[in-house]
Amino acid sequence: MVVSTSSVPIPSQPSIVRKNRRRVTRKGVQPAKISTQTIDEEMNDPEGSTSNITDQLIEVDNQGDDDILIDDDTMETTAAPAFPALAPGVGATRLKSETRRIPIPPHRMTPIKKDWINIFGPLTEILGLQVRMNVQRRCVEIRTSKETKDVGALQKGADFVKAYALGFDVNDAIALLRLDDLYLDSFEIKDVKTLHGDHLSRAIGRIAGQDGKTKFTIENASRTRIVLADTKIHIMGSFQNIKIARDAIVSLILGSPPGKVYAGLRTVSSRMRQRAL
Repeated sequence: MVVSTSSVPIPSQPSIVRKNRRRVTRKGVQPAKISTQTIDEEMNDPEGSTSNITDQLIEVDNQGDDDILIDDDTMETTAAPAFPALAPGVGATRLKSETRRIPIPPHRMTPIKKDWINIFGPLTEILGLQVRMNVQRRCVEIRTSKETKDVGALQKGADFVKAYALGFDVNDAIALLRLDDLYLDSFEIKDVKTLHGDHLSRAIGRIAGQDGKTKFTIENASRTRIVLADTKIHIMGSFQNIKIARDAIVSLILGSPPGKVYAGLRTVSSRMRQRAL
């Protein structure tokens, strides 16, 4: 007895073609969930499975797009807020009372007593500060008041008194109150080169010159004011002009002849005039 087995062909299910669609999820929009049971039923049903899944995906995308749409017509436009004008003096800030003491050297006590009217006048009228002379402590005390309007008035007043204490004239020191780009620079001869005895005396003589000729020439060429107090040198002027005067003085300390320094100052002064034009 012969038994023949014949293989019955089983129809193969068509492969489900899914589109590799990259969806961008927006913040605040949650995509609709597709139940696992629905997907299993569609997997068993080969007919129309591809179209059903595609339709669901398109429906999910449409739901996300509909949620993000904003109707511009429903938004209300609000006018700019209008605030009433402030009364004069309401927003003005009152400065805190501050005090500054400027020491006066002993050799400047007599000159400051003679020029006291010319010193406290600009401080009280221009800056609105309160000033007094403390003879026991040998210092000038200044402080802010109700009339003080500028925040940097106290610092300007301190620089003015300090400039006079260093040896500058009152008329030259007043420029510190009126101009904002003036500074004080001080250094000693030993900061440039260590000199002793006659060498130090000759260096001071080269800076001053005969009857102060060299010092006046440097002042006029660099538009500065120079005070030569023993081995200390004080310069008042703008930043660039102080540098020109300091370079000329350093050259004299190092031993350069005055004629060579004059030639350099003439070149620098001509360049300054060209820049001014």
